[in-house]
Parts: sequence; structure tokens; C-alpha cells
Amino acid sequence: MQHDASAQTKASGRLIFLMGPSGSGKDSLIDAARTDLTAAGVEIARRVITRSAEAKGEAAHGVTSERFAAMRAAGEFAMCWQANGLEYGIPAQVDKWLGQGRSVLVNGSRAYLPEARSRYPDLLAVCLEVRPEVLRERLLARGRETPLEVDQRLARSARLQAEPDSAVHRVDNSGALAAAVSALLELLRKEGLPI
Repeated sequence: MQHDASAQTKASGRLIFLMGPSGSGKDSLIDAARTDLTAAGVEIARRVITRSAEAKGEAAHGVTSERFAAMRAAGEFAMCWQANGLEYGIPAQVDKWLGQGRSVLVNGSRAYLPEARSRYPDLLAVCLEVRPEVLRERLLARGRETPLEVDQRLARSARLQAEPDSAVHRVDNSGALAAAVSALLELLRKEGLPI
């Protein structure tokens, strides 16, 4: 089901599109803020990823490439994209939640932001940033990639960060996670969400 942005009314919820490089702590931030977000009525979408369920990382729904393609063909995704050799999908359930007036936080992709904005013009874009040296240390520590692959990720991240976008709100997660949670919640309050 496609979200018809033209049909949005004041009762519609707002899409919170959280982005940031791999290793920036998006999943940790979401988990740490989950209680406050849920208490405020914000839904948190669970991504579908073509990665095995045994893989370390977020609590996503891991599927095969074939299953992902079948889900996409059946219209089960509100949004989907490819990055870093994987496919990512956001379930169509988000459109139902938005239509019911509930705000929804999704773990998105910076490269997909233009398409997400075209579908959800009122979305709140939030980019989680981390100092490069901290990000490199985190990526190496999680052990999913070789040092060369980590450096390639960092280069991609630097290219995306170099593209200025004044409509993207930035939250720093280079230090204590609690500080990033507070900054995210304060941003949502400033944007009129009842947090």
C-alpha cells in the first residue's frame, strides 16, 4: 500500500526518518529511547533486511533475497532500498499508523531520503552523527567487516555528510548515549510531537 501524501490531514501522524552511517548507533538510540517514544504514542517500525536472523545488529526481520523480492512484489513495503549489498524494507504498516494519526520512527537511509521526502513531504529528517575516529573504532569493534571495508564505509559516509541539507536535523552520538537520547527527545518536542 502506498502512502498518499496528498490525502494527509491534521489527524495524520508524522514520519520520523532517522538516518546515519552504519555504526553511528541508530539501533542503540532507538532502543534507549523506546520507552519514552512508546509512552508518547510513537510507533517504531521494524525493518526487513536481507540478512540472516543470526547476524549481529538490529532486531530486524531477516529474510532471503527471494523472500524480499516476493514481499516487494506483493506491496508489503511502504519504502525499500539497497545499501551496502543488502536490501532494506519498511513495512506498509507505517502508512496505516500514519493514517491513524500516530507518528512513526523508521531507521532509514540517507541515500533514500529524497524518495522518502517525495512520498512523505512532512517527514522529520534526523541524522545521527558521530566523529569519524569514533565511528571507525565502533565499526572495527563490531567485527562485521575488514579494515578496508570499514574505510570504504567511512568514505561513503563522508561523501553523504558533505551534501548539506538545512532541513535535516542533526543529533551527535559521539559521546554518551543518554545525551543523544535527550537531544532526540528534545528535537521531537520542538517539532511539536507530544514527547
